[in-house]
Order: sequence, then C-alpha cells, then structure tokens
Amino acid sequence: MVNWDEIQNVLLDMDGTLLDLNYDNHFWREHLPTRYAEKNSMTVTEAKASLFPRFDKVAATMQWYCLDYWSDELEMDIVILKEEVTHLIAVHPHVIDFLRAMRRSGKHIALVTNAHQGSLALKMKHTRIGEYLDAVISSHTLGLPKEAPEFWQKLQTQLPFKAESSLLIDDNTAVLRSAKTFGIAHLLAVKQPDSQRPPSDSGEFNAIDSFLDITPQTP
Repeated sequence: MVNWDEIQNVLLDMDGTLLDLNYDNHFWREHLPTRYAEKNSMTVTEAKASLFPRFDKVAATMQWYCLDYWSDELEMDIVILKEEVTHLIAVHPHVIDFLRAMRRSGKHIALVTNAHQGSLALKMKHTRIGEYLDAVISSHTLGLPKEAPEFWQKLQTQLPFKAESSLLIDDNTAVLRSAKTFGIAHLLAVKQPDSQRPPSDSGEFNAIDSFLDITPQTP
C-alpha cells in the first residue's frame, strides 16, 4: 500500500486518524447539547434541534473548527466543557508503533490538523504523541482549513516539503481531495475514524484498517 522508498515526509491528521474520533463525535453530538440544554433550560432534543443546523451551516470552514467561535456563539467555555470528557481521548491502535517506526526510518513526521489550538493542547497533554512528531501545524495559524487546496501552498511556507515525496493520511475525503488537487502524490484514508461507529466511505482513496497495515519492519 505504501512504497516507503518514495516517501520523505509523512503528513498526519489527528482527529479520526491518529486519535479515535469518538471523543469529538461524543462531545459535539451528545455532551455539548446536554450542557447547552442545562444552560438554556430546554430538553436535550431541543438543544440538538437548535445546535445541529448551526454546526452544519459552518461545516468545513474555519469557524466550525474554532473553539473561540463556538465559545462566543454559545456563551459557553468550550475548552472547559471538552475537559469534562477527556477520559474518551484515545490513540488508535498501533499508532505509537507506527510513529516509532517512522522515527527509526528517518522520515520527517508532521501533524497537520484543523484542530483549534485549545483542542490541540488538550489532546497533546492526554496522549503525549507530540514526542514522536517533528512538527505540529494547525490550520488556524494559516487561516485556511485543510479542505481548501490553497491551504497546502500556505503549509509549504511553514513546513517545506515536496508534494511528490509526501504521504498524507487523513480520515476526511474532502481534505484528501484538496491535497490531491494540490499535487500530493501519496494519499491514504482511514476506514474507521470512530471506533464506536461503522466504517466510513473512503471514496476513491485506499484506506487502512489500522496503522499496522502500513508500519514498515525496521531494526
């Protein structure tokens, strides 16, 4: 699935790729509506009916990924609410072994995420995956979501990489398509971003069941 001799840079998504998307799905679909209902004296069903269309309206934009935006919109501290369910933050199976193998093989490993800095800091603290990474870039520092093909050109100003010798692994097919448009040659999807939900449709992209599928055997 991967010819590692052709790869110099490994670009990795975080939520749904390295980490179980169950944490984020539970937060936005269950925990936040529950807290919003409590704050506004309504039922959880009413809260979901109010919140979900607002989520959909800004999907795949910087606003959707921005915790400051939602804190202002909902008049709630989203980072504090996220801390209430940190027990659900989990690294996908075989991720650490994969990252260690990348280290041993001399690849440059970068986390490239749409996650807001508040969410990123929380997850780095609870997973400690940062110690295996050469770089961590949030789209919030570039002002564009990864779904925008222009994002990748901006990324090169922060993280010089050659598109033809880079591998991107991401659970979001819209992101993979934007990277393909830009010219990143090696692209992989993730079959089951959320361990508590059925596998996702990876569209035209090859997808891994787990990182064990592509972990090279290194000394």
